[in-house]
Parts: sequence; structure tokens; C-alpha cells
Amino acid sequence: MKKYIFLPLLLVFCFACGMIIAHMGMQTTSAPTALQKDTKLETILNLIETEYVDKVDRKTIIENVIPHFLENLDPHTQYIPSQDYANLKEPIQGEFEGIGVQFNIVQDTVIIIQVIAGGPSELVGLQAGDRIITVEDSIIAGKKISTDDVVRLLKGPKDTEVTVSIHRQSQDSLIDFTITRKTIPLYSIDASYMVRDSIGYIKISRFAMTTAKEFMKHMAKLSTKGMTSVIIDLRENGGGVLDAALFLANEFLNKDDLILFTQGEHYARENHFADGTGSYQDLKLAILINEYSASASEIVAGAIQDNDRGIIVGRRSFGKGLVNRDFMFSDSSVLRLTVQKFYTPSGRSIQKPYTEGNELYYHELVERYTHSELINKDSISFPDSLRYTTTNGRIVYGGGGIMPDIFVPIDTTDFSPLFTTLVQHNILYNFAIRYADKNRSKLQTINQEDIVSYLYNSSILTLIQKEATKKNISYTNSELQEAKKDILHTSISYIVRTIYDDEMFYRVYQKDDTSIAAAIKNLH
Repeated sequence: MKKYIFLPLLLVFCFACGMIIAHMGMQTTSAPTALQKDTKLETILNLIETEYVDKVDRKTIIENVIPHFLENLDPHTQYIPSQDYANLKEPIQGEFEGIGVQFNIVQDTVIIIQVIAGGPSELVGLQAGDRIITVEDSIIAGKKISTDDVVRLLKGPKDTEVTVSIHRQSQDSLIDFTITRKTIPLYSIDASYMVRDSIGYIKISRFAMTTAKEFMKHMAKLSTKGMTSVIIDLRENGGGVLDAALFLANEFLNKDDLILFTQGEHYARENHFADGTGSYQDLKLAILINEYSASASEIVAGAIQDNDRGIIVGRRSFGKGLVNRDFMFSDSSVLRLTVQKFYTPSGRSIQKPYTEGNELYYHELVERYTHSELINKDSISFPDSLRYTTTNGRIVYGGGGIMPDIFVPIDTTDFSPLFTTLVQHNILYNFAIRYADKNRSKLQTINQEDIVSYLYNSSILTLIQKEATKKNISYTNSELQEAKKDILHTSISYIVRTIYDDEMFYRVYQKDDTSIAAAIKNLH
């Protein structure tokens, strides 16, 4: 799966399992005798505040120092300023308050890509393809405005109103809409469909508070279509809510199967067992993972693997085996502190080393590619000290992610020079948005089963070549032929997503997915 194909979203690693409230109690005094009572940090702050040559703001100093202070701990302990915390919570909570549209900015124009069904924008009549020209009388079209800026303008508290002026291609003049903001669902499951007559597929992008409810809804849909096996895709899933991961594993495990246990310096061991109420204990199961699957994704994969409940397919996961807890200060800023490690049922910690600093910690993913691990399974080895056994006696290893049962190398054709250049310049995505927008009326009349062949038989490649020429991108004919398949496949997938939805996008884009093919082969 190409990591860079997805729509520009606010992507974050959201590792959390609860929140408690704490208060910061900073003592302030300028008396010399206080030096014996205060800590060194308090003393330094006091001296800066009372003795420093220039006027300084104590709060600003604290805000700037805290992140550097935490760098001495693990990479997942972090300080979150109050203004950032609300945005970080939204993917975990599974909802936000806004007008219910998905948009993108193309050539300084905000184009509505999708209108959420049943949302406030659909109710007043906004449509895909509409251009947002003004928001509350402020012109945003034709200006260098960022996605974050547009989000700030459109989002707001529930039941408040925002007025936008829209340009619609079928109208000569602007159309004004007053939209009442509502709570908008933010789904953690992107798609579900049948990849074979009896094999279902579900793509989970993160673990949120709503994931359990979403999952059961999607599974019920697939069950009505004759599903006897399921592929759960956790690739690029960076984790999220611990309870959601526990729920998912519980759905497939037998009563008293250990899902995981947690333990920390200040926390006693806590076991989490399956309670036997899972609805799919007899369903054949495959889990897809890759180097961007982390935390809660690894909990699920580890529980399924160690209990010999299903097959794990793909490449070694990220290696985030830490449990974080949020401590909120009185100003609503948050300290996200690592308090425990989690261990898979066999007793292995899958946390990769982090003692060399944050930069090397995240750079380790690049090292995997450099050392050919993403291409050759045999390029990685673990010492016997990290060797564990599953319920049925199979050998597994800890110390840095979940190793799949079935290795699927990365598709190196994704890195052809021309294709990579087009992606880096955002040419394919922007082209797809404009093409879908210009041909929307025609494309919407074509049957879903026929739209892909229709697009392949159109002049898309020629049009993209013209776009590349405008951007002064040069290439040879052999380079074009090498990249042609990926160019067409990616562009058409984008177009289909813009006209339909994420589910149709995955159906088209994953048609030749090697990890899905490997899972299907082993589920038969």
C-alpha cells in the first residue's frame, strides 16, 4: 500500500488509554532564603523572572522548556499545548463539530470533494464540486490559504451558524448558504467489502471510541453477503484507544485467552483476557500489517498471533509497545506520559529501542529500507533472548514490532523516478480533482462496474503528460512506459474516490494488492 496516496488529512499518532486531572503548583519567591526550599528548576525560573536583564514571560519560558525536558524520556511522552489538544482528541473521539464537508485546495481554490450524507451542508443543498468563495464575507478564493485556515473558518461549536458563498458551475452568480454546525462523525473504518464470494475485507485506519460500534456494523453488513473469512487491514494504522483494540481482539478469541498484559515501574501487572462473548470466534481471520502499524494495531496482531487464532500478513510493524496516560493541567494543556509497557500473550514486549534519541528512533524505518528488510524477510534477525512461543508452540520474537507469519515485500515499482516525481509535485492528485470536477456530470451517469474501464480508455495519460510539461518535468519515453501503469492506476483511483467514496476507492486501488492476495490465498 502506498503511504502517500491518501487524501491530505490531519494524520496523527494518537496513543492514549485514559485521562486524569492534575494541577501544576509553581511556587514563586524572590527571597534568597528560598534557594534552600525550591528545586533547581524553580530557582532558575525565579531568578530569570526577578534578576534577568530583559523582561520575560514566565509562562512562555515554561511552555518552551517542557518539550526539551521531555526529550530525555521515551519518544511517545509529550507535552501538548491546550490549543492543540482539542484537535488531537477528535480522531480518538470519532467526531467533531463543523459543517460536514470534505474539501481540497487546488490552485488557491477551495473545492468541496464530498458532502457528508445527512450532515448540515447536505441539508442546505451544498454539492460536491462547489467552490467556496467567501466565509462570513471574507474572500478566501484566489488567496494563499492553508487547509488549517479553512478548517478554522468552517469548524465551530455545535448549533452556531456560518455563512458561505459558493460558486457552482451551473450558476452564473454566487449562491449564499447559512449552515448550522452540527456534530459530524469522524469514522475510523474507511471501507468494507467482499474481496471474494466468502471473504470480507475491512480497513481500520485508527482505533477510536467509536471503532467497536463501527466494526460491528460493517461485520454485520458483510455477514449478510455470505462472509466466512475476513481480512482486517491495519496497515498505516498508528493506534489509538486501548479499549478499542481489546474489543476487536475479544471478538475473535475464546474465553480466557490472554489478549495482553501491561506493567510499569509504578503499576502492577494487569492481565486482559477474552471474556468469551465475541461474535466471530469461529471466523477465519487474517490481519494485514506493515511498518506503519503501531500500538493498538500491534496489540491486536500480537494477540491473534500468540493465540494462533489467525494469520498475520505483511511486513514487520512499527514497534510501539508503550501505554500512555494523559494528565491535564488547569489551563487544559496535557502531559502525555508513558506509564506502562504492554506485552503480548507469550510475554514479549514489541517496543523497539529508543535510548539513542527520538531522531534515530523514527529514522529506524528508513534503516529498514536501507538494509533491505522491506524487500527480504531474511535480512532481519533477533537474538535467542527475544525468542518466545505461541499457544501451539510456534516461535515468535519480541524486541521491535510484530513479525508477520506471511511476509509480503514492498512493491519497488512504486518508486519509478517519473511516478515518484509526479507524486512529490502532487500532480496526480490535483489532476484527478480537476478532471473529476470538470467531468462530474458525465462520470456520474456511468455504472460503477464500468467506470474504471471507461477511464482507462480515456485520454488521462495524455492529459497528465501535459500537466507534467507545464511543471517543467522532463522524462524519456522509457521512463514513461515504466511509470505508466502506476500513473493511470493511481490517478483513476483518485478520480473514482472523488466521484464516489472511500469504499469505491479501495475497491479500485487494491485490485492487485499483493498483501490482500496473500491473505486470500491462505484463507481458502
